[in-house]
Amino acid sequence: MGISTHILDTALGQPAANVPVKLFEFRDHAAGGSWHEIGSASTDREGRATSLLGNHPLIATDYKLHFNAGAYFHDLRVPALYPSIEIVFTVADPSQHYHIPLLLTANGYTTYRGS
Repeated sequence: MGISTHILDTALGQPAANVPVKLFEFRDHAAGGSWHEIGSASTDREGRATSLLGNHPLIATDYKLHFNAGAYFHDLRVPALYPSIEIVFTVADPSQHYHIPLLLTANGYTTYRGS
């Protein structure tokens, strides 16, 4: 089905727009494996990135979302502790949708599996 994300700036109480996001897929587990970038986007004005997979099929493997939080906070002129954030997660059932929200502040973050 797909992978999507939604970023909320909890300090400002609003969506985090224009955050660059990259999606990576882990390949070749048996041979030690490596990460391959398969998609990228910037969050829209509602803080969402919904087309990271593009035409790439969702498979059962590990994926990684890389958020360039530093660029976002730089634009706000706010010093940030975490210039980049990576969330690694496992797709066990490719028939499901994986929504990975990020709750963000300049000095912390949290994530969970959304719906």
